[in-house]
Amino acid sequence: MFEYMENVSPNEAENIRKTIQDLLRQTCILQMKCDPVTLIQRDNPRYQVCLRNREFISDYLAVLDCELVHDQQEHLFRITGDGVMLEKMTLLTARIVIIMKMIYRDKIMGEGLNATTTNLAEIREYGRNTNLITRKLTNQEWSDALLLMKTHQMIELPGAIANLEDNTPIYIYGTVNIFCSAMDINELVHMYSDEVEMIKYDNESAATLEAAGLNTEGSSVNHTHEFAKDSEMEELPIESV
Repeated sequence: MFEYMENVSPNEAENIRKTIQDLLRQTCILQMKCDPVTLIQRDNPRYQVCLRNREFISDYLAVLDCELVHDQQEHLFRITGDGVMLEKMTLLTARIVIIMKMIYRDKIMGEGLNATTTNLAEIREYGRNTNLITRKLTNQEWSDALLLMKTHQMIELPGAIANLEDNTPIYIYGTVNIFCSAMDINELVHMYSDEVEMIKYDNESAATLEAAGLNTEGSSVNHTHEFAKDSEMEELPIESV
């Protein structure tokens, strides 16, 4: 394994190290990344590093009890497995992820692939219309939700979260469908706007977050737990590393 790194150029070795660090931190590498300032999609160099060095990166991650998965349909690399560490998602963040999925769907169907942007004002409007957000959120709640989504490559922001204004564009990646899929969106909205009675996790590849349907494929947990929803503060694990 170390011999491989000695046989590539110093620049490529550094690229491999940084790519592995990114995979462990954000669980996936997208083929196309959105420029945070112009919101124009560009080729992601990290994705090309994965392509060129896929076998080595897979072997390295296997030592950490992780598996590198190439999802050609979604145009990304992601990691799964027991070695993937856990991060927590609040139920409020889960609701915001569902809203993002709805906005992404509506933008794709109505305006095409070049228009998958939203903003805080629109997110709040969707939240009110679906009863998923029924109160004014604190700055910290917005920050926590947006940071988690940015870290796991669901959204791109043009600047610091603290500097976001109501109409600042937020780019939504198609990966939001990986973190929130499987179930009809109307059912998800009804369920989360009312209450979540049970959250079940299974240990299929990258696992599945189910509240009878909320799916976090590609970034979930690897052990089975059941929770009853008692309040907004209950946290749902999300696989991160």
